[in-house]
Amino acid sequence: MNAFRSITGRMMLRNRRFREKYCLLIILTSFILICMGMVFFLPELRARTTAGVQDVYEKVPDLFLAPHLPIPPSANLDIESQKDSLNLGYGIPKPIESPRNVEDRRRLFAKIEEEEHRRVLEKPKIDQGSSSTKKSADKVLPPMGGIISPDHSQQIINIHDHDARMEAFKSNVTVGKLELIIRGGEDPNPNIQEKRDFIKLMMLDAWDNYRLYAWGENELKPISQRGHSASIFGSSRIGATIVDAVDTLYIMGLDEQYKKGREWIAEHLDFDSVRVEVSVFETNIRFVGGLLSMYSLTGDTMYRDKAYSLAKKLLPAFDTPTGIPYALVTLNGGRDGGKNYGWASSGSSILSEFGTLHLEFTYLSDITGDPIFRDKVYTIRKAMKDADKSKGLYFNYFHPRHGKFTQNHVSMGALGDSFYEYLLKSYIQTGDIDAREMYDEAMDALEKNGLIRYSKSGLVYFAEMKYDRIESKMDHLACFAGGLLALGAHTDTKKDSRSSRHMKIAHGITNTCHESYIRTQTRLGPESFRFSDAMEARALRQNEKYYILRPEVIESYFVLWRLTGDPKYREWGWDAAQAIQKHCKAGEKGGYSGLRNVYSTQPQQDDVQQSFFLAETLKYLYLLFSSNDLIDLSQWVFNTEAHPLPVKATNPFYRPFKPSQ
Repeated sequence: MNAFRSITGRMMLRNRRFREKYCLLIILTSFILICMGMVFFLPELRARTTAGVQDVYEKVPDLFLAPHLPIPPSANLDIESQKDSLNLGYGIPKPIESPRNVEDRRRLFAKIEEEEHRRVLEKPKIDQGSSSTKKSADKVLPPMGGIISPDHSQQIINIHDHDARMEAFKSNVTVGKLELIIRGGEDPNPNIQEKRDFIKLMMLDAWDNYRLYAWGENELKPISQRGHSASIFGSSRIGATIVDAVDTLYIMGLDEQYKKGREWIAEHLDFDSVRVEVSVFETNIRFVGGLLSMYSLTGDTMYRDKAYSLAKKLLPAFDTPTGIPYALVTLNGGRDGGKNYGWASSGSSILSEFGTLHLEFTYLSDITGDPIFRDKVYTIRKAMKDADKSKGLYFNYFHPRHGKFTQNHVSMGALGDSFYEYLLKSYIQTGDIDAREMYDEAMDALEKNGLIRYSKSGLVYFAEMKYDRIESKMDHLACFAGGLLALGAHTDTKKDSRSSRHMKIAHGITNTCHESYIRTQTRLGPESFRFSDAMEARALRQNEKYYILRPEVIESYFVLWRLTGDPKYREWGWDAAQAIQKHCKAGEKGGYSGLRNVYSTQPQQDDVQQSFFLAETLKYLYLLFSSNDLIDLSQWVFNTEAHPLPVKATNPFYRPFKPSQ
């Protein structure tokens, strides 16, 4: 009986389990059918699902093809002969574009444009100074669009007569026995002439492709053949490459290209119509500096007027308790338009940014008669001079409200570099003794605290310091220091042991940066490089191995060639130019692109032609292969974007404001 009950119980349990399984199967099947019904019978959800599949399909070419872009073929030197043979596709498959996506974007852009038309911009109230300052701001400028002759006679030339304007531009100036050459300057050596002509063709290549595919945009994406805009420029099309490149075009004698650039600036560069957040530092060195350089070279008051208008829009950034400006400002955003980067040490301002305004702002006050710009930068100078500096060092972050350095980080590279550059160059530009003393003290502090170091094999480099700990890393940006130290030694009136020591260090730093180039497969240098017992002058991390057409190494070659006449600097510069042509040329007639890994035998290009490539890299290469009197270093000082500004005491191109104007 017990056995029968046991068997019966097991049978009932087995039947119950079968029923449970059937129930679960029915529930699961019903759920699947419901989901399939939603997808195929509800049109809105079906559309989303299909679009999702299409989006994935569109991204497949980017995922699998982007890391394997073909190496750009070697370019033919004769650029003009290639104009009819552009390879627009350059072998890169273009993903299928969904019609629905195109329509959605069209509607979105239409809505954005409609909102922009509705928006009413408040007229900014920037200058709250004295009434005399306000009057000068309104009345000091001569009629817009004239050219003041370089002999200071203030003769106005009709800018609408292009032939007369270009003739005025071409005139160099003789001061006593010194002729100031701003165009021409050909070296008598035919071999050097050939190299300079090659650099000019590189400039034409970069400019023509920008004009063809990205005219009016900030920069060019040469592989994609469209415009590009980095965050430093905000979201507006403000022609950064045009403003950055016109002085290079002018100095090279590329008159037709220069004419196009000037016309765009005169007709389309309008900062009154944009409301966008921009970098104060980048806007100053590229736009204000570029416009001021062109005013000094040509006397064309259009450039001065636009520089003045733009610089006034940067002034809200200076509305801080200490006068140290914020990093960002909203153009036409009123007096509350300034702020700092969130990542910058508890809302601090950056040394290399607020310390790189002096050349442009001082010169702007001198040519307009408006003292507000000079006042702003001398407030910064005083704050830096009075600040508490541990061990005499300038840290990279300074709080604009508290008036103190906020992080123990010292660098001659990123975050610090051009602060030291502008101390020395302010002395060269205007004879500013305080600036020279601060520069000398800063260099002494860097030496005493062990930031100028020697590797195991004797390579000289600038290290970084973080919280009293030395990091044996040097940025490509810091490679300008070779030229800086040489210029400092050359202009040191004491000519003591320090000047001779600094000149020796200058040679050593420049040699180290050259080593960072020739130790790569591309013979172009990485963004940063390190030193240890195991390696020297090589990048260690993946995010240090890229090259974005930077000029600093070539800048030091140029300065040291001019000051010493050592032919190796021309040889090194030519080697770099050939490497750029070989690896950075973005296809046939495609402009130039940065590289993602300089240690790769087949480096992938980053598809960005930086505006500073035309403003700095190509200009320094061109001047390296020119005669020494073209933009003479005794008469001109380059801002940190390589825009030449005249020396005040001796250069008639300074064109200071006269009350009679």
